[in-house]
Amino acid sequence: MVQHVEELEAFKKSYSLAMQVFKLTQSFPPEERFALTSQIRRSSRSVSLNLKEAWAKRRYEAHFVSKLTDCDGENGETAVSLSFARDCGYITPDTASQLLETNRQIGSLLGSMLNNPSRWTLKP
Repeated sequence: MVQHVEELEAFKKSYSLAMQVFKLTQSFPPEERFALTSQIRRSSRSVSLNLKEAWAKRRYEAHFVSKLTDCDGENGETAVSLSFARDCGYITPDTASQLLETNRQIGSLLGSMLNNPSRWTLKP
């Protein structure tokens, strides 16, 4: 039984992806600082941040699902930003492929949680 959100594979993968994104975006051009760099950092970090908040709200299934939905949306936004970074030439196709695969895995894990929230919520 998972006791802490940090034990969840979705949390581990999303936190790791956010750290990889941070490191990669340090080499993005300065003109992207307030556009793609800021956006992809924010969305990638929001996945694990919202998952932490969802975990704290798991006493109420509707709140839990709402925050998981936010996680899923931010994860999708990160995927599009990774595609932009690849297509703008800021990251290699191989790097993008690896990061997008991790992103897909996170989405799958979040989808599983969304499809069966009662497995994760606290019982009264």
